[in-house]
Amino acid sequence: MTQQTVARRGGLAVAEALQLPVMFDVWPTVGEALGIGRTATYQLARDGALPIPCIRVGRQLRAKRSDLLNFLGIREENGDGAGGPAPTPLAERTTESTGK
Repeated sequence: MTQQTVARRGGLAVAEALQLPVMFDVWPTVGEALGIGRTATYQLARDGALPIPCIRVGRQLRAKRSDLLNFLGIREENGDGAGGPAPTPLAERTTESTGK
């Protein structure tokens, strides 16, 4: 079974999630993916309780595709979605930079 044939996860098909732009509005995309309504989506975002980080751009709340896909457990074919190598986790960078 391929990712494209998997049943919808919380209202957003896997194929749809993979086709999202790099950044998108929290509503309706994140709400649909999590299976929650508009009011609950914005309430959780305001309280900092959405399972993915939100970025305020003016009056809009935006989210990153990579964060949503990571939360849903969906791997992109090319790793991070930008065509480059995945970033090094902060713990590894801190360890590497302090070693002499």
